[in-house]
Amino acid sequence: MQIKWQPKASKQLKKLKDKQVIGRIVQAVAGLDGFPDVTNVKTLVNHDYSYRLRVGDYRVFFNVHEVVEIISIEEVRKRDERTY
Repeated sequence: MQIKWQPKASKQLKKLKDKQVIGRIVQAVAGLDGFPDVTNVKTLVNHDYSYRLRVGDYRVFFNVHEVVEIISIEEVRKRDERTY
């Protein structure tokens, strides 16, 4: 499955200061190539995006286009009361 980073998600990732966190997020996203058999992924209901990947205190929101097998990374945000 192909993973495509959207410009908004790339910008959000680049704004993070901690290189270890960035590495963990990139590694976790790379693990999505085995979707749907991955851990820390939850289906979202009544949300802009279909799924979320949990990476520590961060959430990676994404959609899956199964017809062409593309995972589109939409946002990377630190979890807080406004994340969802």
